[in-house]
Amino acid sequence: MEDELKQRVIEKLQKGEELPAEWARFLFPPEKREYELVYHGKEREEDILANTLAVPLQPVRTFGRNGGDGWKNMLIFGDNLQVMKSLLELKKAGKLCNNDGTPGVRLVYIDPPFATKQDFRGTQDQKAYQDKIAGAQFVEFLRRRLVFLRELLAENASIYVHLDYRKLHYLKTVMDEVFGEQKFVNEIIWQRTASHNDPGRYGCVHDTLLFYKGGSDYVWNEPKMEQSEEYIASFFVYAESPDKKRWIRLKNGEEPPKGWERYRLGNFASPHPRPNLTYMYKGYKPPKNGWKVDIDRMKEMDRDGLLHFPSSKEGRIQPKQYLKDTLGNKAVPDVWTSIPPLQAQAAEKQNYPTQKPELLIERIISASSSKGDVVLDAFAGSGTTCTVAEKLGRRWIAIDCGKLATYTIQKRMLNLHREIGERGPRLECKTFTLCNAGLYDFSRLKDLPWDSWRSFALLLFQCRDEPHKIGGMQFDGYLKGASVLVFNHTKNPGARLTDETLDEIQEAVGKRVGNKLFIIAPGLTFGFQQDYVDRDGVRYYALRIPYSIINELHQRQFTALKQPADEMAVNDTVEAVGFDFIRTPELKFKCDARNRKGELLKEGVIRIQTFKSEAVVREPMRKKGNLETLSMVMLDYDYDDEVFDLDAVFYADALANADWEVRFPLESLGAKLMAVFIDIYGNEARVVLEAGEFGVKTGKKAGKAVAK
Repeated sequence: MEDELKQRVIEKLQKGEELPAEWARFLFPPEKREYELVYHGKEREEDILANTLAVPLQPVRTFGRNGGDGWKNMLIFGDNLQVMKSLLELKKAGKLCNNDGTPGVRLVYIDPPFATKQDFRGTQDQKAYQDKIAGAQFVEFLRRRLVFLRELLAENASIYVHLDYRKLHYLKTVMDEVFGEQKFVNEIIWQRTASHNDPGRYGCVHDTLLFYKGGSDYVWNEPKMEQSEEYIASFFVYAESPDKKRWIRLKNGEEPPKGWERYRLGNFASPHPRPNLTYMYKGYKPPKNGWKVDIDRMKEMDRDGLLHFPSSKEGRIQPKQYLKDTLGNKAVPDVWTSIPPLQAQAAEKQNYPTQKPELLIERIISASSSKGDVVLDAFAGSGTTCTVAEKLGRRWIAIDCGKLATYTIQKRMLNLHREIGERGPRLECKTFTLCNAGLYDFSRLKDLPWDSWRSFALLLFQCRDEPHKIGGMQFDGYLKGASVLVFNHTKNPGARLTDETLDEIQEAVGKRVGNKLFIIAPGLTFGFQQDYVDRDGVRYYALRIPYSIINELHQRQFTALKQPADEMAVNDTVEAVGFDFIRTPELKFKCDARNRKGELLKEGVIRIQTFKSEAVVREPMRKKGNLETLSMVMLDYDYDDEVFDLDAVFYADALANADWEVRFPLESLGAKLMAVFIDIYGNEARVVLEAGEFGVKTGKKAGKAVAK
């Protein structure tokens, strides 16, 4: 450390000021490596693990009835970094286990945004996404998550990271740092599209997957693949009669006679001189260096019909390899050319940007996990990973920060087909729970029993659960070294925390409690508005649920989990800090029906008149008007009064150009329609509309939102 920096540290400490976070690398230099990737904003791993908030998981609803082993798969809406901090606590507590009892996750597959700034075409000819975090910021964004993924891995675990060429080489270096270069197993090339023309350069047709093991060993079920038709036609060019007495060479594209077996020829020539293996066999001369096998093995193969004898004695005997013995047994190389991208009409297609084919994920899950193992996807997107994991009998956890992803996965899991590619008979999924992490429904929290409420409150504010007494008074834990009291609002319904309450605590414990005390309670329980109150040298902090932000508690300003307003932002890299509580947006609308332009068929119309979000955690708006916080509108055309089954999504930017009208074909409408209006912070306003609302009527009905 330089003398100037030492002096500045001393001065700040003497003044009682906090040291800037960016000084950490100088004060606590990381472990020296032979090489590492250095860039602006790189944090120490210890700081990443310590400073990330662990947001509690709030169950919203459990789906499926096909369970029985005590495990519930999880679909989690929230920022994956904060969620993984909570999952790490579950692992430490022995509540995140594979079927064999080992704690942790056996397999991780992630397909993070590529930070490419390249346009991808989605539905409606819009680009699917445009990553906003690039360069060093993106590398550190992903590195922080890789650190947590490493900690979550179980014994014999593996991780696959799906990338494209732009950030691949940076992330390879980062993964060597995080996991250790000796843990690297493979770089896998997936040819995701056919050859095409990229002007001025070679055509870009592949993605790359980096495959690392989590420990000294890893699960490995040797993957095999079928031979392609082109490969068979090129190499298996001989065919043999059923009695093995005749053979023919097939011409290009020619199929063998019915009942004849295709085979290819191998090489019997020794690469090095073998005088002891230089012998004649049935009149055929040996290769220059001799045969690869001795005379006894040659005779054995002859008896088994595994030798190909050319028609001329000048030819050479060669071993036969039958096609029937190689089908399904070809070892998979590190270049994958046999898995095509999703086609527009594929049964598994979800119309979700950057969706990957089930065949790709099937190969990974089959090779690197066993039945009952936990598979984690922290960028779940359209849900291909958990879909395939379900079909292959694995446990799964899917995390995504997007409401569109959450509802897409929910629908997909409830409409599964048994075979890969969404074919075959229907498959009832095993039990899975939808959880919120970072955006909570306060009405559900208030109904929790006391023990559950107490645990949730402590975790929400990152308190250490450690009951203790001071002056005979019971406290619940510690926060930043100070005592924490969780007020039991269930014991005395209607009781209030007033100035008199603080006087009573002060009289009971006085300065023995230290110079600060944190009190957690529902917001309306507090009888004063201040965030803290001072009493005789003790500062009493009011930690309200729902939470009013207190900057003294956290080093980073809370930021909301943003939802996209157009299709090209669906896969934006998003990072949230902290938590908030659900506040149903104010919504007013009118329903109507009218003829489509130039057609006799009618379309239903929901005209949005007012949409206002009341979210506390927010950023300044660039737009003006009361619709500025709308993200998207989702529709279920045939709502069954039980589960919202996503049929269509309308983004706010497109609605703005359509005069804020949601238009849909009336022929798709069932008896009831559910519409979910989502703001940019993930809050929802839900309405259920009878089909009659869209009949052709003289007067138009006005609607109001119903709370979730």
